[in-house]
Order: sequence, then C-alpha cells, then structure tokens
Amino acid sequence: MGFMGGFGFSRSQAEQDAWEVKAYQDTLAARVADHHNAMGDENFEVGEEKNAGGYKQNYRAFVLAFAAYMGIILFGYDTGLGGGVIAQPAFIRDMGITATGKPLADIKGNIVSILQGGSFFGALGAAPLSNAIGRKRSLMIGCAIFAVGGFLQTFGRSLNFQYAGRFLAGFGVGIESSVCPTYVAELAPAAIRGNITGLFQVCVVTGVALSYWINYACSFLGPNDSNAWRIPVAMQLVFVGIMSIIIPFIKESPRWLASKGRNSEACKNLAWVRLRPEDDYRVQAELAEIIAAVEADKEAMAGVSWTKEITAKGKPKRFFIAIMMFVCQQWSGQNSINYYAPEIFESIGIKGTKASLLASGVYGLVKIVATALFMAFGVERAGRKKYFVFGALGMGTFLMMIGAVFNTHPPDRNAESPSGASIGMAVLIYLFVIPYCFSWGGLVWVYISELFDTRSRAYGIAFANASQWLNNFAITKTTPLLVIAFNKGGIFFFFGALNFCNLIFSLWIPETIKLSLEQVDIVFGSVSKEDRMRAVTERFNAGAAGMAYNEKNKSVDDDEKYTTDIVHDEDASRSHPR
Repeated sequence: MGFMGGFGFSRSQAEQDAWEVKAYQDTLAARVADHHNAMGDENFEVGEEKNAGGYKQNYRAFVLAFAAYMGIILFGYDTGLGGGVIAQPAFIRDMGITATGKPLADIKGNIVSILQGGSFFGALGAAPLSNAIGRKRSLMIGCAIFAVGGFLQTFGRSLNFQYAGRFLAGFGVGIESSVCPTYVAELAPAAIRGNITGLFQVCVVTGVALSYWINYACSFLGPNDSNAWRIPVAMQLVFVGIMSIIIPFIKESPRWLASKGRNSEACKNLAWVRLRPEDDYRVQAELAEIIAAVEADKEAMAGVSWTKEITAKGKPKRFFIAIMMFVCQQWSGQNSINYYAPEIFESIGIKGTKASLLASGVYGLVKIVATALFMAFGVERAGRKKYFVFGALGMGTFLMMIGAVFNTHPPDRNAESPSGASIGMAVLIYLFVIPYCFSWGGLVWVYISELFDTRSRAYGIAFANASQWLNNFAITKTTPLLVIAFNKGGIFFFFGALNFCNLIFSLWIPETIKLSLEQVDIVFGSVSKEDRMRAVTERFNAGAAGMAYNEKNKSVDDDEKYTTDIVHDEDASRSHPR
C-alpha cells in the first residue's frame, strides 16, 4: 500500500482488502440468518443495516455515550471559560492584575493556556491508566482530579490559586478527553459509529456555548461584582458532580474486558449494549471478531514493551496520522477564536464587554446547530476524507475573505458602533465555523477513534490527544500576541493558508467509514486479509451460532460450510463510499 491511503478519493489495495473481509463477514452472518429463516425462525435478519439495528436497537450505546460525554461537556466548558472570565473587569481587579498591553496579554495567555498544559500530561497518563484499570474507573479518577481543580479556581483569591486550579482541572480534562472517545468507540457498532462518536464534538461545542452564555449573563451583574466571574467558574463543579453520580452505573467496555481475557463478561456487556441475547448470532459474530483481534495482538506482542508495541507493524502510520490530524485541527484558526472569542470580536470592531460576549455567544450557538445537524444527518453519508478536504477548502476561503475585508476596511477604534465591514467580518466568522463543524471539528475525534486496534487504542488516542493539547497550548499562549502583532488582518491570512495545507494532507489519509475497528487493522497492514478471515472463521465456528449452523448441516459438503474463499471482488466492492 502507499504511505497512508489511496491518494484523493481512490482506494489503496489494503483498503480494498479490508472491504473484502467486511463483505466476507457480512456473508458469514447472512448464511446463518438464511439457515435460521429456512428453519422457520423469523427473528434472524439479513443485511448490514439490519444487523446494526439502527438508533432504536442501539439506544443503550447512545445512553452510555452521553453518560461518558459529560466529561466532554466539561472539556468544552473549561476551554471556553477562560477567555470570558479574563474579560470580566472584576476578575482583573480581584486577582490584583495591573499590567497593560503586552504584559497583560502574557498573563491572559498564561491563565488560559495552563489548562492545556495540565491536559497534555493528563492525556499522556490516561493510556496506561485506562489499560490497567479499565475505561470506567479511569473516568471516575478524572472526575475527582477535575473537582479539586474546580474548587481551587472557584474559591482561590490569587493568581497562584487560579494557575493551580486550572492545571489540575486540565489534568482531569486530559484524562476524560482521552478515555471518553476510546470508551465510546469500543461500544459503537460500525454502521453508526460516526453518529455515536460524533457526539463528542456536540458535547464540546455545547460546553463552549454554555461558557459563553453564562459569562454573558453574568456580565450584567456589573464590572465590580466578583460573582460575575465566580459563578461561571463554579458551574464546573455542577457538571463534574452530575458526571460523578452517573459514571459508577455505566458498563465497562467489552473490548477492554476481552483484552484482559474476561470473555464471558465481555459477551454479557456486549449483548446488553446491543440489546440482544448473549447467544444471538450477531453478538457471537462481533465477539468472535473482537477476540480474534485481541488474540492476534497478544500473540504478536507477547513479551513486548509498550514502546515496541507502538512501533510494531502498521502502527507508526496510525500514530503519525492521529498526531497530525490534531496539528491540522488546532492550527486551523478555530481554537484561536474559541478561546479568545471576546478579544477576536473586539479586534474586528465589535466593541464593549457585553457586545463581544454576545457575539461570542452567537458563535457558540452556530457551532451547536451546525455540529448537531452534521452528526445526526451527515457524518455517515460520505467518506471521512471528502469532509476533511472540502471542510479545509471552505475554512481557508472564509478566513482569506475575513483578512481581505479587515485589510481594506480596518475597524475604527473610536467608533461608537460597529461598521458594516465589522458586521460583515463577524458574519464571515460564523460562516467559517460551519465547514469546521462538518469536518475538522468533531470528525477528527470520530476518525482517530477508528484508527487503532484494541491493544494500542488507549495509547493511540492518548498520544493524539496529547498532540491536541500541546498544539492547543501553543495556540492559546500565542493568540493574544498574534492579535497584537498582526494588526491588519494578517492573523486571518495566516490561518487561511494553513487550512490549504490541511487540505493537501487530508488527500493522503486512508478511508475508514463503515469498517469495524478490527477491519481497520487490514488497512494498515497489521494483519493480512487471509489471516483475519481464517481467524474470524475459527472463532465464529467455535461459537454457539456457528456450531448450531454446522450441526444442522453435517451432511453438506465442506465447501458449503464456513470457509474463507467465498468472497469475490464484486461482493467486496458493494456499498463502498467513493
């Protein structure tokens, strides 16, 4: 195969092999269903979409995802919180900040960016933690650490308390932001995995929007009221409290249980999530694939350290792509607006604390609506690559347009109200975030959750998340200075050009839509098509559904039983998104 995927929208040979395995497994399950239908059992259904069950059949997976993603609302809320809080005059007074100009920009950058510093270390620590004690317990630990940080921020009366609280809250957020997508990806069926894992970004933008609107509402308390900043900060404790109550009741990941050899528990949890009996052929088929992948990983990595594990065959490419996806996301320009929305809107002529916070709140609402619509109706309609390519194109174009308007119609700092050009730039910022929500926003989290096998998924998402937080730190630290340095719209040209670089990169990544997490192994060459077919066949035949089928067909020739030579190219090509 090529360095990554097929260039553009074409398929590499490895991608074609993965789709052949998918077609084989669909055929395997369909033959069992046909057999049971012939025996008069009408409960067996044929076809991928029926096997997946849709929203109604998988409502438990959505419920568990929402429960876990309370941590991602925390993630979004805390990332949007800093810029609004430091815009409140009462916060500047209470913290004893007297600096102006560049020194003030440095302090603001420190307050906001220290969250990302803590999140970087939390993300790195999440992988060994969740692999050792499980996804569920790791989420509980993340909640506890975050609560301590939230308490220090709310009741601290100096910058040192704010720094310590933001760092600890960031550490907790780093754990949550790594473990949550891992956990949810391991629960979601392939056919609707994008819808479920895509809830991640819906929760992020919901948290961000909540922080904007709570900051805006509290600005009416007056510039001298300390509650104008304490109430928004204290709201963190409400969210983490709700999550701490819910998490103890969620189910552990079946894939993590299988990786620990707890197959009966894995089967029980998988059947519960899929809303089917444990001996259902669809549960048995999915469990067979999970166990086959886990056993193949264990055999390949026996006695190997985690450093050797992440450099094993097919894995460096996955880590490189995952890390680069977040480099591209963070330098797309959206997070500069996200963290410093009030200051960005002031820079284009939307003046006054209330006016800039209101503009920020509208920005947050646009993100919620666009993200929710995409995750509900768009995420599974086309390949991942197409959204990344056209999203980067749209984002880069809108940013270039903002820069051009800014350069030719700079805002008047002394104007009483925003000019037509300033309002036009604000509208273009709102338009810019729509393709972001359709591509480099939530879809990045969907995509990286699909890249890794069970054994390396926690490390893969942790490294990718650490990349996100490291670049996030750089963005939050430099944005106040960039706004000052590029005072003629240069910051928008800068991020616009980077989006066109993102477009080129996204043409090379492999396509993962509709493939199971185990079938993605084939895309990256970790296992051959033939070996995976053979392993799945053996595991399935050993299960209840396969044994029942073979028992009923003892008189049938061997070539009528499950074999690995029943898939043809024309079968494997069906329904592949081009």
